[in-house]
Amino acid sequence: MVKATLKRSLGLFEVTAAGVGIILGAGIYALVGKAAALSGNGVWLSFLISAIIAALTGLSYAELSSLFPKAGAEYVYTNKAFGKGWAFLIGWLVTIGGIIGAATVSLGFGGYLSALTGIPVLYGALLLIALVLLILFYGVKESAQAAIIGTIVEAGGLLIIILIGLPYLGSVDYFDIPDFSGVLSGAALVFFAYLGFEEMSRMAEEVKDPQKTMPKALVLAIIISSILYILVSLSAISIFSPEELGNSTAPLADVASKAFGSDLYVILAIAALFATANTVLMMQFATSRIIYGMAGSSLLAYINPSKRTPWLAILAATIGTVLFTMIGKIESIAYLTDFTIFSAFIAVNCALIWLRKKEPNLKRPFKVPTLLIPALGAISSFAMLFAMPLEIVVYGLGAVGMGVIVYLSIVRGKD
Repeated sequence: MVKATLKRSLGLFEVTAAGVGIILGAGIYALVGKAAALSGNGVWLSFLISAIIAALTGLSYAELSSLFPKAGAEYVYTNKAFGKGWAFLIGWLVTIGGIIGAATVSLGFGGYLSALTGIPVLYGALLLIALVLLILFYGVKESAQAAIIGTIVEAGGLLIIILIGLPYLGSVDYFDIPDFSGVLSGAALVFFAYLGFEEMSRMAEEVKDPQKTMPKALVLAIIISSILYILVSLSAISIFSPEELGNSTAPLADVASKAFGSDLYVILAIAALFATANTVLMMQFATSRIIYGMAGSSLLAYINPSKRTPWLAILAATIGTVLFTMIGKIESIAYLTDFTIFSAFIAVNCALIWLRKKEPNLKRPFKVPTLLIPALGAISSFAMLFAMPLEIVVYGLGAVGMGVIVYLSIVRGKD
């Protein structure tokens, strides 16, 4: 009996749209206010710094995903460069980050749904997680189509904010910032809003002609999202003060309401529902794929022969997300998710540099122009770790320690 394989059914448009969809997720809708409280009128600068860091590392992902178009992504890249121990640790951190991030955004969905319908937040979050599970079970093509619909709605919400902010542009000093450390802290926080481009690489086994499609889609998704984010942050800070944005639980909806009244608040709240739902869908997709990629020959590598989707890996990601839905403040969890992702970015950039030296003759369909780019990607990601609150760094190191224990006590013993 031939083992089922993942189905290659995604083209450039679908991969780019899915990438933009997860990047344009809950982060911008929920975190722009928290970032403004840190960076003042320079919140747009926080988004710009994060965009540069994303672009540097995104180019590394583009080369590595064209070289190794596998669902395991970071796990595969690190394994090829540094061996299974380091690969497991990075895969562990990425998995933990994806699960925690999806749980947090699910609660964000529950919050918006509660505001509109009165359904308790937790019930709304669990309802979304169950719906996402069914979509992911059904198939990758259907998951991508659902992501495209969500992307259109959430991008529309951001375009509304940009348009209503146009008359207000220039009304404030955009360089009026508390101090530059606040801008960096804001950048470390809002990087959560850029998460998604790295998860695109985990779609590679289900992409047509991945060697060419993945690099193009990665670059396009980062460019589109960065432009929208910077314009949205400029509009928001032109209408609301940093203090008002920082105290808002629905900052972009409040911005719309101040400019055009309560009817637009409802429209933006609905757009936020689509944004959070889309983010959870793509986070769960990506997390299940790295679990599948790390599973080897274990049960978690099972693929349903009719749908050709990794059902047990999807179920594992879902169970983990449900268990974390009781975690609270979104900014704290966003920081923790960013810690795990920045750690993975350091490893990915270093893996690219090492593989250039170790395997110089490998055919690279896409090639980063200079190794200075991954070097700057690694350095900037490392620097962002120090822009986070100390408690987050402690929790992050705790997650690293747990990964080491799991590897030494369980995984290595099976090798």
